Amino acid sequence: MQNQPFFVTAALGFEPLLAAELIELGASEVKEERAGVSFVGELSIAYKVCLWSRLASRVLLPLAIFPALDTDQLYAEVQKIDWAEHLSVARTFAVDCTTVRSQINHTRYGALRVKDAIVDQFRARSGERPSISVEQPDLRINLHLFKDQATLSIDLSGDSLHRRGYRIDGVHAPLKENLAAAILIRGGWPEIAATGGALVDPMCGSGTLPLEAGLMATDTAPGLLRDYFGFFGWQQFDDALWQRLREEALLRQHDGLKRRLAPIVGYDSDSRAIKAAWQHAQNAGLEKIIHFEKRTLREFSAPVGFAPGLLVANPPYGERLGEEHELPPLYNLLGEQMANKCVGWKAAVITSNPQLGRSIGLRAGKINTLYNGALKCQLLQFVLDEKNRWQSLAAGAGRAVKKELSPGAEMFANRLRKNLKKFEKWANRERIDCYRLYDADLPEYAVAVDLYGDEVHLQEYRAPKDIDPKKAAQRLQDVQDALPQVLDISSDKIHLKIRQQQKGKQQYEKQARRGILKEVQEGNCKFLVNLTDYLDTGLFLDHRPARQLIQNMAHGSRFLNLFAYTGSATVHALVGGAMETTTVDMSRTYLEWARKNIALNDFDPDDEELIQTDCLVWIDGVQSERAAAFDLIFLDPPTFSNSKSMDSSFDVQRDHVGLLRKVAKLLSPGGTLIFSNNLRNFKLDADALPELQIESLTDKTIPLDFARHPRIHNCWLIRHHS
Repeated sequence: MQNQPFFVTAALGFEPLLAAELIELGASEVKEERAGVSFVGELSIAYKVCLWSRLASRVLLPLAIFPALDTDQLYAEVQKIDWAEHLSVARTFAVDCTTVRSQINHTRYGALRVKDAIVDQFRARSGERPSISVEQPDLRINLHLFKDQATLSIDLSGDSLHRRGYRIDGVHAPLKENLAAAILIRGGWPEIAATGGALVDPMCGSGTLPLEAGLMATDTAPGLLRDYFGFFGWQQFDDALWQRLREEALLRQHDGLKRRLAPIVGYDSDSRAIKAAWQHAQNAGLEKIIHFEKRTLREFSAPVGFAPGLLVANPPYGERLGEEHELPPLYNLLGEQMANKCVGWKAAVITSNPQLGRSIGLRAGKINTLYNGALKCQLLQFVLDEKNRWQSLAAGAGRAVKKELSPGAEMFANRLRKNLKKFEKWANRERIDCYRLYDADLPEYAVAVDLYGDEVHLQEYRAPKDIDPKKAAQRLQDVQDALPQVLDISSDKIHLKIRQQQKGKQQYEKQARRGILKEVQEGNCKFLVNLTDYLDTGLFLDHRPARQLIQNMAHGSRFLNLFAYTGSATVHALVGGAMETTTVDMSRTYLEWARKNIALNDFDPDDEELIQTDCLVWIDGVQSERAAAFDLIFLDPPTFSNSKSMDSSFDVQRDHVGLLRKVAKLLSPGGTLIFSNNLRNFKLDADALPELQIESLTDKTIPLDFARHPRIHNCWLIRHHS
């Protein structure tokens, strides 16, 4: 049988695990891609993936790849396929559509045009047409548009493969079955089960983790219970091949169920969850393999008399309002039970809240990133040996040691608490975990406090010469005493910098050489920051609304980011659907940082144009070549710079008119330039630029956390007069 290309979709973070699984199933030319893995193989391999994959979401068979700049071209290309080879007029079909950075940006309309092309072809040939069925069509067709390139595929799975078939309808399942499988594989369960180790889940809910562990331990194909696959209604479905593969799987399951296995146990304090878990086990044919029992976490015990096993848990993450503050004791109790009752075991605990993960009170030897839907989670893996000592929250594990604060420190702490109350709900609502908490609000305490998740970037403004150095030092000590207590962090999470007027490139010079990058969230974007090595962290927090504006305007655009720093504006443009991006900066370090930021947000930096050069030189050199080439430009020059393009230097006040005139030539008709700078007394000379339409955006781009010092930056929206 002829080899064909296939694409298997999966959740983010699954790609390396899925690639290894596909190789084991016999796939060749396996390649990890964004949110999935491609491979080449015979049709039998695709059937095997549908039957045996514990990690995949869908299996797609590409029929055609073609450009689709508009829906008319899409319609014409779809009509070139002979649909009678794939679909009978008596059967039903449905079309799914995804679109990324393409002119066709409406998924329902894209799907509708594919449907029209198929229906019109059948009607023209026979006068009849197949019907549409959204829920469970005989044939499901997938259209994926990326940068105006269409891939049209048959969805051989028909429905997401995480739906094994054992779950009761209506039972809430916060953990998808394929995520549970990924947790178990990362935790080493297949190897532990093979050597006679047990498994216990002390907070099992409706039993997903123990059930998936049971399927693995008994060598049961996860697709055996399903009564629907997308290839059943495909005209080229090979029923004999499918039946042969299914019979082989049934034989393997039969042998697996006869094995002598160590216990697989699930406990939960909710009797309704335990009842559902037992029903799921019965549906899966695992009721004799798995034991479920109502038991609180304090009543937890691990199976004894077996080889070291695996404790696995999916505790609550604190997503509901107010719950987060109630959960640290629960996590700490989980850690205590792990340490005391599972000595010699391994453990895998998943959470979306790193602070709660630290409340376990044990050292995680390995941390993996997995996604529970759109929720980014950490899988914490522990070796529960005598070296990994549990720490009680009551003893201050992972928390600040309380000390008596001076009157000044208490005053500063009270202001911090007030600000935290003001900003915390806003930041959670906006999905922001890095923001300015305090900015010299009290004249005596001239510092800026920026939160970056569970760490603090503390900047001390250089005290005036008339302030007693001893008094200034004491005030800084007050700040450092108050921060750990108010924010409930240890002092090593506070990174101090001295902020003073910078000259030339001083703000970009290294302060240290640790090179540790921390991931932070800004709405629907992620960035890497460095809290130790530079005066600035790699992310200008005050530009957050300007970046969001870029994202809102970027769809379908050609975007240019000048003086790009670490590429955060480029990331927002990509997330907003920019067709092309060009990122220009002089620093190799910052451009490499930009590449990492782009990759972190699941875009391929090799698809984007990143240019390391002096921006002013580059602008001069592309005046003809790139004239009218960009639809959206972000220009954020330094206040002062030495540049090869000028006899002396660049001064933003002195030279902005010439710079704006040159950059405006790179704008397409109707394009937009967003111009920003940080010179507090800057005056834009609009009279010298009569050809440009200039609108101030400064007030609109000052975020809530910088509103008390709104002169942090200046910003304008600039277009050509129509």
